[in-house]
Amino acid sequence: MGTLLFQESSPPYSGGALFHPTGDAMNYLRSSAIPALISGDRQISYEELGERSKAWAQFLEGIPCEKVGIFGENCPEWAYALYGAWRNGSMVVPLDPMASPEELAFMLEDSRPEVLFCSRNKLEQAEGALTKISYLPRVLLFEDLEELPKIPELSGGNAAGAQEICERPDEDTAFIIYTSGTTGPPKGAMLSFENLRVNAEAVSAQVPIYTPECRVLALLPLHHVLPLMGTLIIPLYVGGTAVFCPSLTSEDILQTLRKHKVTMILGVPRLYNLFYEGIRKALLKNPAGRLLFSVARKLDNPGVSRKIFRRIHQHFGGHIRFMICGGAALEDEVARTFKTLGFDLLPGYGMTEAAPLIAFPRPGTLRIGSVGQISPCSEVRLVEGEILVRGKNIMQGYYQRPEETAEVLQEGWLHTGDLGYLDEEGFLYLTGRKKDTLVLSNGKNVNPEEIEKDMLRRFDTIREIALCLHEGVLHALIYPDFRKLSEREIHSVESFFRTDVIEPYNQKISAYKRIRKFTILREELPKTRLQKIKRFQLEERIEKSGVPRKGKPEPLYEEYRRIRDFLATQTSRPLFPEAHLEIDLHLDSLDKVALGAYAEEIFGVELGDRELLLHPTLEEIGAYLRKKRAEAEKRESKEPEEMNWGKILRTEMPLDLPESSLIHPLVVWGIKTFLRCSFRISASGTEFLARPPFLLVANHQSYLDGLLLASFFDRPSIRKLYFYATERHFRKSWKKLFAAKNNIILVDINRQLRLSLQKMARALTEGGTLAIFPEGSRTRDGKMGEFRKTFAILSGELNIPIVPAVIQGAYEALPRGSRMPRFGQPIRVDFLPPLYPEGRSSEELAEETAKAIAKRLGQ
Repeated sequence: MGTLLFQESSPPYSGGALFHPTGDAMNYLRSSAIPALISGDRQISYEELGERSKAWAQFLEGIPCEKVGIFGENCPEWAYALYGAWRNGSMVVPLDPMASPEELAFMLEDSRPEVLFCSRNKLEQAEGALTKISYLPRVLLFEDLEELPKIPELSGGNAAGAQEICERPDEDTAFIIYTSGTTGPPKGAMLSFENLRVNAEAVSAQVPIYTPECRVLALLPLHHVLPLMGTLIIPLYVGGTAVFCPSLTSEDILQTLRKHKVTMILGVPRLYNLFYEGIRKALLKNPAGRLLFSVARKLDNPGVSRKIFRRIHQHFGGHIRFMICGGAALEDEVARTFKTLGFDLLPGYGMTEAAPLIAFPRPGTLRIGSVGQISPCSEVRLVEGEILVRGKNIMQGYYQRPEETAEVLQEGWLHTGDLGYLDEEGFLYLTGRKKDTLVLSNGKNVNPEEIEKDMLRRFDTIREIALCLHEGVLHALIYPDFRKLSEREIHSVESFFRTDVIEPYNQKISAYKRIRKFTILREELPKTRLQKIKRFQLEERIEKSGVPRKGKPEPLYEEYRRIRDFLATQTSRPLFPEAHLEIDLHLDSLDKVALGAYAEEIFGVELGDRELLLHPTLEEIGAYLRKKRAEAEKRESKEPEEMNWGKILRTEMPLDLPESSLIHPLVVWGIKTFLRCSFRISASGTEFLARPPFLLVANHQSYLDGLLLASFFDRPSIRKLYFYATERHFRKSWKKLFAAKNNIILVDINRQLRLSLQKMARALTEGGTLAIFPEGSRTRDGKMGEFRKTFAILSGELNIPIVPAVIQGAYEALPRGSRMPRFGQPIRVDFLPPLYPEGRSSEELAEETAKAIAKRLGQ
């Protein structure tokens, strides 16, 4: 049994109820002296809206139409069509103006409206859809109907006249509104006039958010129930004003807010995120702004905040009373910021099936992370964490879908599929979607939203993330914040997310919640118009990652062609103009060094880390090279040739190698003593260590590996032994100092790999020994991973032998994830006979070294 919460209604609005039923009917439009609609410089009075809607209704009288579709952008004509259809006794099917012809055809075929109101801008889309359906509705253009003569009907704005504007019985179906389709094809939810009425009363008569003085920004497309109710129907229901915004640009939004003294904004999280980013940059760019913001957050007093941040409120027009947010979850930090600035932010929760209200914060009661208290028109029950809702706001059912209706409507309760909980004060918190819960092969349940929110909070380089089960493991799809990556000069995106995001995150969470695989996306996740993730498309997006886009012709100019031909020798992935070097072509840092060297050799244009960050696709690189060549003197282009790694490694540059400090041999002696006392260590082949220079190449089992190898070198040799290590393990100042004084060459594979390679080459050419673990990271399961070929390039170009080293037992002594070694564990290190580079390519040399080590490991 679940717990049941009956939300008590708030006290009646002090001005008295605004609406009164007449028999079994209800008014949805009434006369008023203030404008009903504002669009640019146009102001449409309630009287004109009534006249227009009656004219459009009379036009429909000659067309038998039970259902009327509306397909157009937000404009006064949308309202004329709505109220005209209602007055005609028709039910209305709002259609997404951004729908493709295929999507529109699906909704038309499903609902089959006899009449389709359409704007001229959307006519081509509509015509494309009409060719795909089995019937032909009558298409009426907004612009053509503007010529209809207005039909006067109001009697001086008196109450009797007002009663005639728009009345419909409660039980009539007002809308068939299609759900956003996050889990599959959209379904048409049938909403009655009673569903609309009780929601309108909840936020006007019972909780007076909407009053006759309200001016609401109609920004979001009206095909969705949230903006349809919140920015058009309820404002007109209370005698307020709906203000249309000419576009979604920040300039138009802000100008509309100021010019028309808007008092209420209704938006989705994305809109508030944009506002947040702008405010954060303007306010926090100087110490004074940061101090004021910090003080305001501690005071937590809306009145004081409004005075402190008066200029920000003026930026939004100076009249905003409420900021309403719906459609998806709002980030906590965004909500906290607007609260600190003194705005009354109301992030609510609802569904199309609830028309839409289920919960919302009462004015002045924002609680970060919560979607507010239960709506006065709803009852909520929690059953095994799922939110169930009952009330007069719940839909009649899905149009012509009795099975789907029976699945979600059981004994009068709407099974929302959302998971959540209520705190002791009746505030509702959402924790995820029941259908989105991922069930692992071991039976464990994972809530993907919980992990997604946590990762977004921890890592600002993630712009969007979604989790799914793919091939039986937890798989993350990541859309990076490429701007932040560029600012931080992160060159190897995939490597960065593996080592700096996924691995550290996995270490902090339960083993069964760890992300096993991930895919970097070049574009946003698939989402509905209100920014909800379409999770049923995630696996398809994984499968399609890296697949070339069709239709875009390849450029013909030389720079693009030659870069494409060169990359064909570096990767087997499909090459196409928009191919991203990492996301699509899977180039690693070494491949990018080769690409940069090739561009400089052939075109005389530097193509370093910074240039590749700014031009990450094949087409952008070609265009950049073409531009730089045009700016420089003309030179004869050379034919493609083998990558000249020798030239790169032998380039004379001022390089600072780490040095062996006076205490370095003492440190190594101490390490050797510790290892010999703690573990049972044995070795063979140490005679192969006597003749530097050489590359010491070993498999990587644990953090003990480098210490083990160093312990077999004598005092004179230890000063010339260098280790290759990734920079991310030595970011603290004391660790960097330790590396500089103990012959550790730090390699930043995300930024300056070429410089790191040159340092390693210098160490070898000066008679040193360089120890490398070519797997790049420690083994996860004791088995040897794939070898990268950096060491083989160094060996071949500098004619330096390779001494393979085989480490066994270190994984058992200190496996990945363990903090304490297993003392007494036997560990063995075998040094194999040297491999010489003569007559071998770098690929062959890397493969032969890996095979020699794997054979000794028995793998």
